[in-house]
Amino acid sequence: MHDILRTFAERVQAAAAARTPLCLRAGGTKDFYGNTPRGEILDPRVWSGIEDYEPSELVMTVRAGTPLAEVEATLAAQDQMLAFEPPHFGAGATLGGCVAAGIAGPRRASSGYTYGSLRDFVLGTRLLDGHGRLLRCGGTVMKNVAGYDVSRVLAGSLGVLGLIVDVSIKVLPRPRAEATLQFECDEPTALDRLNDWGGEPLPLSASAWQDGCLRLRLSGSEAGVRSAVLRLGGERLPEAVAQAYWQDVREQSLPFFAGNTPLWRIAVPSTAEPLALEGAMQVEWGGGQRWLRSDLPAADIRARAQALGGHATLFRGGDRGQGVFTPLSPALHAIHQRLKAEFDPAGVFNPGRLIRDL
Repeated sequence: MHDILRTFAERVQAAAAARTPLCLRAGGTKDFYGNTPRGEILDPRVWSGIEDYEPSELVMTVRAGTPLAEVEATLAAQDQMLAFEPPHFGAGATLGGCVAAGIAGPRRASSGYTYGSLRDFVLGTRLLDGHGRLLRCGGTVMKNVAGYDVSRVLAGSLGVLGLIVDVSIKVLPRPRAEATLQFECDEPTALDRLNDWGGEPLPLSASAWQDGCLRLRLSGSEAGVRSAVLRLGGERLPEAVAQAYWQDVREQSLPFFAGNTPLWRIAVPSTAEPLALEGAMQVEWGGGQRWLRSDLPAADIRARAQALGGHATLFRGGDRGQGVFTPLSPALHAIHQRLKAEFDPAGVFNPGRLIRDL
């Protein structure tokens, strides 16, 4: 074991023996997300660097403390990218924090090109568990599925199961061409159009509706994008304007996201009708992700999301005292309890960050 990892292991073992909570935290760019962090900070950024990258194999293995910007710059030099377009939310973002948060950007829900969620692209991980053991989960190629599900569980776990040491991740070539189209329409019309277009062979890679304006990004071959532009019509945005807009969507730097009003992320079927709740609304992911700025009670928002077949998360602001995630069913809660007991029996890693009583 490397000296840095041995030091981490000793710190974890000491914390477990003393039942001292540890807050796994690198740049702190996701501190706002999840239940309130607590415990002594264990910062993994000294464990940094790209361990292996073979562009022809579309696989990269990265230490968890590596800046996300470094990973993306290395990929860009080979005309490749992280397919799930992860937000940074600050200059200190790391690859390990990106995986632990499990948050994807505008490209998450698309058709016509092989994108998807963050966990879809995690091939394998190494994890330091609550015993101070270094565990290997998964592999470095898609056909290697031994232990693959454990790696997927770590994506979005907010560090409650252990310290992610490194990650093997599948990457993709950048699309040859992109175009962004703009349409003026109300929310019901936007939802209808997005669901209609989602069923067609169009190279859709992002969508966003807000305040009467629907924007659609197309990504793929030059011929495919050109054909889709002619098919759909609308106003084509200049390339620089389009790139800046999708960057702002990804990093939540649009005016919609400014201010102190609680921000809710509501996941529903793309075919769900408008939320019709008091507050400002932005729609992404072909209708499957609805952002709501509202002071309404959490119970009202969650009830409406549930009625539409989804769930609601308090993403930013508001009162985190009641828990930011929709309460789990007893069966799912029991699964989380067993996972926590297996990987972190002393309960030292990010206690309560994902589930308040774990």
